[in-house]
Amino acid sequence: MKQYLLSVYQPDGDLPPAEILEPIMRELLAWNQELRDAGAWVFGAGLHPPSTATVVRVRDSELLMTDGPFVEGKEHLGGFTVITAPDLDAAVAWGRRLAEITTLPIEVRPLQGT
Repeated sequence: MKQYLLSVYQPDGDLPPAEILEPIMRELLAWNQELRDAGAWVFGAGLHPPSTATVVRVRDSELLMTDGPFVEGKEHLGGFTVITAPDLDAAVAWGRRLAEITTLPIEVRPLQGT
């Protein structure tokens, strides 16, 4: 089985109000349980806002750190899940379900070496 990264991209700005977010979170918890029950779940996590990021670079052996995201944009990586799946089609099926639940774009990408 290969491993795939399902990346959740969300728009910058405030989270939706509770009446919209709570049903999504319930469905997301159920989806995570489906992954576990199917033996497909490896790891997943949500991320703090991009404003909490620190970008680290080394130039001429000097450490350079900047606050904020590496790339400014209208969307950011909000969270991710690593799954196992027999092939890309199966991984895309899990990604599709996640996109249906969250109404957000999901990038499905195979991990190297798996």
